[in-house]
Amino acid sequence: MNFQQLRIVRETVRRNFNLTDVAANLYTSQSGVSKHIRDLEEELGLELYVRKGKRLLGLTEPGKELVKVVERLLLEAENIRNLSEQYTGRDVGQLTLATTHTQARYSLPPVVTAFKQQYPKVKLRLHQGSPGEILRMLREGEADIGVATEALSNVSDLVTFPYYRWHHGVIVPEGHPLSELPALTLEAIAEYPVITYHEGFTGRDKVDRAFSEAGLTPDIAMSALDADVIKSYVELGQGVGIIASMAFNPEREPGLRLLDASALFEENTTSLAVRRGHLLRQYAIDFLRYCSPELTAEAVNDKLLISGK
Repeated sequence: MNFQQLRIVRETVRRNFNLTDVAANLYTSQSGVSKHIRDLEEELGLELYVRKGKRLLGLTEPGKELVKVVERLLLEAENIRNLSEQYTGRDVGQLTLATTHTQARYSLPPVVTAFKQQYPKVKLRLHQGSPGEILRMLREGEADIGVATEALSNVSDLVTFPYYRWHHGVIVPEGHPLSELPALTLEAIAEYPVITYHEGFTGRDKVDRAFSEAGLTPDIAMSALDADVIKSYVELGQGVGIIASMAFNPEREPGLRLLDASALFEENTTSLAVRRGHLLRQYAIDFLRYCSPELTAEAVNDKLLISGK
């Protein structure tokens, strides 16, 4: 048994049992992948896969149990490498963040600036994607830290820490009738076309729920992935916008106005997430602490290394 065999077992699950994709991702041949699988099954005396001819369709019961062990072993091997690097190159390395456009554009810049001042030799890779993509990258070890509002909570193989709380706001052109109201209401907003985020992004579910619970069906005229696009079309008079309030800067958008909607929509919490069991380098822990200063290195590692809690 060797690590390459274990990586192949893990990768077959991740690549939906497509051996061509497994081989490509591990930079080897498909025949080599098949041989490693056969050798491992012979050594263990078990059939790990359900087959139809030469095709793999899924895992047998022993295979499902083995994958759990393989994930732990490969994670611990990575932890050993991290531990070694922690002492041989404390301030050198690479940190991969997976986040949404909203967080990358509006909340993370001051954190990244402070982090790079402390760790100028650490290469920072910033991947922007959907909450589902961020979750996948974390689970597959492609990202060290995930930052998002959706998808990261209550996931058994992730550990989350609160980053910050925020509300949606309503943006309108200067002089818009909504800005003249003594108190903004959902009923008043629903009288106009609405431009907001795509489903599954930046608290959209809470916007939908607020209107639904009020018995209203707003006209969602447009939806977009990020606030910059929403603001552009609001400025063109295509509707009123509902965005994350921190995405509005009055100095940069003088033709728009942000209306307080904190009483209309539920509060959102953006979270920081890391794979459970993953031993973080010190600079990664410090990044978390720049996001959430009350965290300590001991608290982070204790939570990461406690299984299933």
